[in-house]
Amino acid sequence: MAQDIKKQEAGTPAPLYRDPFSDMRSEMDRMFEGFLGRNLFGRSGLPRVAASKISVPDVDIRENDKEIIFEADMPGVDEKDVAIVLRDGVLSLKGEKKSERDEKRDTYHLVERSYGSFERSFELPDTADEDRIKANFEKGVLRIVVPKKPEAVKAAKTIPIGKN
Repeated sequence: MAQDIKKQEAGTPAPLYRDPFSDMRSEMDRMFEGFLGRNLFGRSGLPRVAASKISVPDVDIRENDKEIIFEADMPGVDEKDVAIVLRDGVLSLKGEKKSERDEKRDTYHLVERSYGSFERSFELPDTADEDRIKANFEKGVLRIVVPKKPEAVKAAKTIPIGKN
């Protein structure tokens, strides 16, 4: 959650504690703005064009005995605008969505452009084989397959329950 950092005047002591309800209040306001177009108390907020047009992609994660599969829905995003980065066991999906609309009619000429970037990161387990990760992008869906290391794929052993 983003936090506001306020400048302190010279000689002003820093607050001893942070208001524990400020984050909750901000989150509730944001939630109501999303549903109702205004905050909890009925005041109209600033328009959030960028936030409504560009959003973080939904990602489905499935795991089986041999691999972990990530599928991210990215409608309207070009493959060339997506990057997959693996650093220190963290898999990051980065991208940029560009949208343009140019409409000419008899009495007007409308041009709209919106740009926005997004990023999602996932910590991979130690069992992930980082050297064999594969990805493909088809019809607006990014699919990443993370194979597990051979030693992680060993068959499970059932332990019998007995009387002592």
